[in-house]
Amino acid sequence: MLKGFRFIKNVWIGLLGLFLLGFLFFLGVSKGFFGEMPEVEDLENPKNALSSEIYGEDGVVIGQFFLENRINAKYEDISPHIYNALVATEDIRFFNHSGIDFRGTLRAVVSLGTDGGASTITQQLSKNMFSRFDKPSSKLGRVMQKFKEWVISVELEKRYTKKEILVMYLNTVPFSGLSFGITAASKEFFNKSPNKLKLEEAAVLVGMLKANWRYNPKYNAENSLNRRNTVLNQMNKYNMLSDDSLSILKELPIKLNYRSAESEGLAPYFKTYLGEYLKKWCKDHNYNLYRSGLKIYTTINSEMQMAAEEAMKKHMTDFQKKFTSSWGKEQPWRYITDRRVIPNFIEDALKRTDRYKLLADQFGDDHKKIISELKKPVKMTIFTWNGDRDTTMSPYDSMVYIKKVLHAGFIAIEPETGYIKAWVGGINHKFFKYDHVNVNARRQVGSTFKPIVYATAIDINKFTPCTEFPRERTVFISGGQEWSPKNFDGKSGGIWPMWKGLALSDNLITAQIMKSLGDDGPDLVVQFAERIGIQKDRIPRVPSICLGTVELSPFEMASAYSAFVNKGLWVEPSFITRIEDKDGNVLEEFQNPKHDQVLSAEKAYIMTHLLERVVQRGTAYGMTGRFGIEGSVGGKTGTTQGAADGWFVGITKGLVCATWVGADDPSVRVRSSLIGQGSQMAMPIFGYFMSSIQKNPKLKYKAEPFTGPDNFNPDWFNCDKANNNRSDLGGGLDISGLGD
Repeated sequence: MLKGFRFIKNVWIGLLGLFLLGFLFFLGVSKGFFGEMPEVEDLENPKNALSSEIYGEDGVVIGQFFLENRINAKYEDISPHIYNALVATEDIRFFNHSGIDFRGTLRAVVSLGTDGGASTITQQLSKNMFSRFDKPSSKLGRVMQKFKEWVISVELEKRYTKKEILVMYLNTVPFSGLSFGITAASKEFFNKSPNKLKLEEAAVLVGMLKANWRYNPKYNAENSLNRRNTVLNQMNKYNMLSDDSLSILKELPIKLNYRSAESEGLAPYFKTYLGEYLKKWCKDHNYNLYRSGLKIYTTINSEMQMAAEEAMKKHMTDFQKKFTSSWGKEQPWRYITDRRVIPNFIEDALKRTDRYKLLADQFGDDHKKIISELKKPVKMTIFTWNGDRDTTMSPYDSMVYIKKVLHAGFIAIEPETGYIKAWVGGINHKFFKYDHVNVNARRQVGSTFKPIVYATAIDINKFTPCTEFPRERTVFISGGQEWSPKNFDGKSGGIWPMWKGLALSDNLITAQIMKSLGDDGPDLVVQFAERIGIQKDRIPRVPSICLGTVELSPFEMASAYSAFVNKGLWVEPSFITRIEDKDGNVLEEFQNPKHDQVLSAEKAYIMTHLLERVVQRGTAYGMTGRFGIEGSVGGKTGTTQGAADGWFVGITKGLVCATWVGADDPSVRVRSSLIGQGSQMAMPIFGYFMSSIQKNPKLKYKAEPFTGPDNFNPDWFNCDKANNNRSDLGGGLDISGLGD
């Protein structure tokens, strides 16, 4: 009897000792004695890498910055089908356990894992939330990791409701290489929000949780279909889906509406420009652009941005065909003077590539051997206006192909506020990263610079549109050298008013206007240009700038013309209105941009009138009718020497748009004079854009009449009344200038 009592006593002591050891062990685990553990603050305020979202002025998300494409959803933002599929497949006793499913654990131990695993949803959440800890490599380490998960799971269950745990899990679990969380996955695979998912779609996504690559519907469709049906079977097994519904749904194919997590979305070139600005802002304000879940509100209008991108695509698809057809089998890289083909053009271009430099490390200075290697065909994907094309082509031929691709840049600015409404930096950001809009994208601007010369003279000399000049050559002395410009067609003679000189882009009239400013003319023009947004020290102070020999960007040109439209008040272009944190707290509002009253309202009105005449009777004649544009529109065409660059800066009362078209290399030229002008190369993009936003029912954009001050003298526009209506003032389209 005594022995039996001692035995029972020893058993209890042993059990108590085991319990105490277990308690101390798990206490040690929770305190981090067996490896790092999260702090309580981490459990109560879990931090994930949240995508920072870019919003347009109309509230539309136009892009994201992310390392992991993750946007948190709330419970009500997720379809009930997702919750049912998740619980049925991953943890049917989820609502009955406290983080650890001991019954499931015992089953897994007895079956050695062949009858399913033992990890609960809460345990899986602990893995997802605290993945910053190093994964153990040894068996002992993996066992300890499991104990840590148990401790974390219990802590999670103590602090959160079951609904909160489900939402946290669905917000943190990876579905693909970059998409983390149910919101990103729903967008990537079905292009919809998670509350809009159908039951069979929810089953596809939940099925991916077992192995997101193996069951990825984009890349492993058959595996994904089988796994989806397994999820549906589980839902049927636990009475979440009827037998009839199961039979119907299992027969359905998987219909994806796939959008890659890496897809560019709207305004990819703008996003890149914005990102560079925000990196500095985040550094100064102690935020991480790719992890902090910032909300960046921009001035971009999503409808205008889409219209601009579509306008560029429409025109460039057509213009590329014309360009290619005009040259046929001949090469378009030519000298300006005699139009001869530039020798070794492709080989010189190849020498600047990383591929050539790597081969140079292998073959040394053996240029012929390197070129021979570069002429060997390889598999590659190339850009076409009909979509990406997989092909076999040598790097040499690929360079020939790339050099013949024409590019473009387009920007639209609201002159009154300086807000940038649309930004299209190129034809395809995936293949061509260079942004042809930003201030560093400099190309020769041609005759689009002439209005800046005119505005300077109107401001200083008080000229009117009817002020007359002889159409004859004039001589400038610059740096001890004589310079005397002429027209592209060599024509001269007669007396022309200012409006006709600009409308027909006449070089002789422009030179006369520059001459009227005196010896300091170039300095005065540069000073004025820098006041309206042209970067300082970018323009050489020489007389030839009057014909647009300077290299500037579409960003600067749109900024400059904005002052004409905004009654002489230049407002610095801006692209952000405010930045919020992930909880919607305003971190900074961006207001009060730089501004400068560079012209009086009446002189600015004269400039808009002159630019309207370009469209009504000049080099942009017929644009409004051709594209069905209604209202008051002005603008200026520009073409550079050798037809390497085509420009058009278009103005309406509410928008100023600058467009550039050309090849990446300015040695590549348009052959035919019929298409090698700004009115053919660049103006159609503006035309298609303006037509589109006027027809868009969400915008209903109107080109309101330009207005001057109340005391403006309308006789300044009436050359007949001023008795300046000479026989040579007709509106014949005598296109001159730099090929303009």
